[in-house]
Amino acid sequence: MAEYESTIHNDISLYYEDKGVGKPVVLLHGFCGTHAYWKYIMEELSSYYRVIAIDLRGHGKSAVSEEPFTIDDMAQDIAQLLEQLEIEKATVLGHSLGGYVTLALAENTPSVVEAFGLIHSTGAEDSAEAKEGRDKAIERINEEGMKGFIEELSVKLFAEENLEEMTNEVEFVKKLGFNTRVNGAQGALHAMKNRENREHIIKELNCPILLVAGKGDKIIQPEKTFITEGPHIHRTLMEKSGHMSMIEEPNELLDAIIGFLGYVDKHRRNNHN
Repeated sequence: MAEYESTIHNDISLYYEDKGVGKPVVLLHGFCGTHAYWKYIMEELSSYYRVIAIDLRGHGKSAVSEEPFTIDDMAQDIAQLLEQLEIEKATVLGHSLGGYVTLALAENTPSVVEAFGLIHSTGAEDSAEAKEGRDKAIERINEEGMKGFIEELSVKLFAEENLEEMTNEVEFVKKLGFNTRVNGAQGALHAMKNRENREHIIKELNCPILLVAGKGDKIIQPEKTFITEGPHIHRTLMEKSGHMSMIEEPNELLDAIIGFLGYVDKHRRNNHN
């Protein structure tokens, strides 16, 4: 698996892993995670496709700007990286925060998004209550650092029954969170708080769309993900997952992704004929 770092613009550089050959699939992780969230998905998927798993701005080994940034800025980072990699079209799969970035990319740079997936994510904007929660989180991190915040967040990420059964995975997720830089976490919280509603993208774009939700998700309930249906929309409910099916039910998520990518391949062939 090749590891790379690419300077996108000014002082922003993105770290990513690039493995496999074939049609490109981009994986974007959630808040306070890294590309390593996809550890069980990337290996198998790269047997069939070229898989590019990226650390979003302010996360993992990627840089963060001192200036405030938006979800649209994060999407622009991805667009510029794909341009540097000479990738004209890709399937983009975004988990949680990565899903918000995916929707912004699909709206602002639609030519590069052949298909997309939201995995435990939503097109809705933050409610007033959620915005208040973001502000409190920013303040807490400012006063206490990352540890207490991540300890609390990690409990919400997994389905209740998995917290005890998957202690090693919970610790793995916590460790990634602890290592998130303070200004990266705060910048992302600010960006998520101020994001716009993009439900219309899910409802109006006619490209293949994958929607994945967890039955036990305490952060984004399935009804917030499954807002529409149609022949081009693939919906999958993960029965034993909370917010982290790539770790809680990786084999089942992999099946859903591979099935969806098979549909994308078929869709592409039909459009070329």
